[in-house]
Amino acid sequence: MARDVSDPTPVTSRDQLVAWSEAGARPPAEFRIGTEHEKLPFYRADLRPVPYAGRGAQGGIRALLEGMQRELGWAPIIEEGHIIGLYDEANGAISLEPGGQFELSGAPRPNAHATKAEFDWYFAALRKVSAPLGIGFLDLGMSPKRTRAEAPMMPKQRYEIMARYMPKVGTLGLDMMFRTCTVQTNFDFSSEADMVKKLRVALALQPVITALFANSPFTDGKLNGYLSMRSEIWRHTDAARTGMLPFAFEPGMGFERYVDYALDVPMYFVKRGERYHDVAGASFRDLLAGRLAALPGEHATLADWANHLSTIFPEVRLKRYLEMRGADAGPQTFLTALPALCLGLFYDTQALDSAWEIVKGWSAAEREALRAEVPRLGLAAKIADRPLREIAQEVLALVRGGLARRAIRDEKGQDETVFLQPLEAVASGKSQAESLIHLFKTKWNTSVDPAFTECAF
Repeated sequence: MARDVSDPTPVTSRDQLVAWSEAGARPPAEFRIGTEHEKLPFYRADLRPVPYAGRGAQGGIRALLEGMQRELGWAPIIEEGHIIGLYDEANGAISLEPGGQFELSGAPRPNAHATKAEFDWYFAALRKVSAPLGIGFLDLGMSPKRTRAEAPMMPKQRYEIMARYMPKVGTLGLDMMFRTCTVQTNFDFSSEADMVKKLRVALALQPVITALFANSPFTDGKLNGYLSMRSEIWRHTDAARTGMLPFAFEPGMGFERYVDYALDVPMYFVKRGERYHDVAGASFRDLLAGRLAALPGEHATLADWANHLSTIFPEVRLKRYLEMRGADAGPQTFLTALPALCLGLFYDTQALDSAWEIVKGWSAAEREALRAEVPRLGLAAKIADRPLREIAQEVLALVRGGLARRAIRDEKGQDETVFLQPLEAVASGKSQAESLIHLFKTKWNTSVDPAFTECAF
C-alpha cells in the first residue's frame, strides 16, 4: 500500500465522508489507470526469506530500500528511525507489506503502454540494486516454501496492530499478511451512476479475474489443492472487511451506501503524529462523534477516513477511485495485462454495457458460490449453468474490442490489445497455476525449489 494520507481536515459529519469519495469523479477525458504490484524477496543462495535488517553479512530489505533511494532519487518514508518506503510525486511510492513483500504503487497513467514503460524502468532499477545483494523476487501469488513462522516482520506499527488482531477475526489472516502477493488496478469513474455500474460489473467479474491470474498452488513446499490459494486465504481473513459486497447490487446503491458500510467496518488504528494507536475492533462512528474509548476527545480527520478505507479489503474497493483486488501476482506480462483488461472493460461504454448484460441476472447466492469455487476450480467453475471459461473468453473479446476502439498505439504501431495475449492463452488453455502443478509433478520431481529459478524475477 502507498504511504498514509496526512490530511488533517476535521470531519464533522457523515455527509462530509460521502462528499470526499464523490469528489473523485472526473470527466472521461481525464481517466487514468494505476497499478500496484507486490513481489516476495528471497536470498538466491539458500532460498530463505529476506528480513528487514538482513542476515549476517547479507543485506536485507532496509539495504534494498536504501539502494533504490540512491538509484531513483526518491524521498524516503521513515517510521521510528526505519526507512519503510520511498515516494515521488510524479511516479508513485515503494512500500513494504508485512512479510517484506516489495510493492510499487505506480502513478496514474494514461494507457497500458505507459504502464509497461513504468514497469520497465522500475524493474530495471530493482534488478540493478538487488543483484549485488543476492536478492531475487518470486513471480507468484504466494510463497511456495516459507512457513508462516519463517516470515520476517517489517518494522511498521500498523502491521503490529493488524497481526495482533487478525487471529481474533479469522483463521488465515496472518497468511494473507505474511505470505501472499497481489497485483491490483485502480480506475476512475465519472459520476455516482458510473461508479455503481463499474463497481457491480467489477465485483461480478472479479472471480473471472482471479481464475485468469491464478498463480499460487503451493504452500509449505507442497501442493495446497488450490489454483489460487491467495484468493482462498482472503475468504478466511476477516468477514467484516472482505467479500463480494452484495449490498452493492441492491436498489439505492451509491456513495452513501458504501460510506455506511465502511463506517461499520471495525477500525485497526488511529494515527496521531508518528504514533499508531491500537483501536482494533473500535467503531469509526465513535471517532466521528468524539467518543472513541481508547482516545477520548479525539475527533476524526479526512486522513483518518482515508487510512481507514485502506484497511477495508473487499474484492473491489471504493476510495476516490475503484480498485480491482482479486488477482495473484505474476510475471510482468501478467502484471501489465490487468490494467489493459480494466482499460478495455471499464473505459469503453460498449464493452461495459455488454459486460453488464452478462452478469446482471446473477443472484447474490450465485456470485458468492462462484467466489467460493474459483480458488480451487479456476475456469472450470460454473455460474448460472455457464462454464466460467466460456464467460472469460466472452469478456476478453469485449475487452479486446474496447481496446481496439481506444486505438492507442506505441512506437511500434501496436495498440493495447497486445497486452491481452497471456490472458487469452489462459482462457483457451491452462492457468499459470495449472502449468506449475504439471511442472511440480514432472520436471520438478515434487520439489518447489525450481520455482525460485523458473518463477523468479
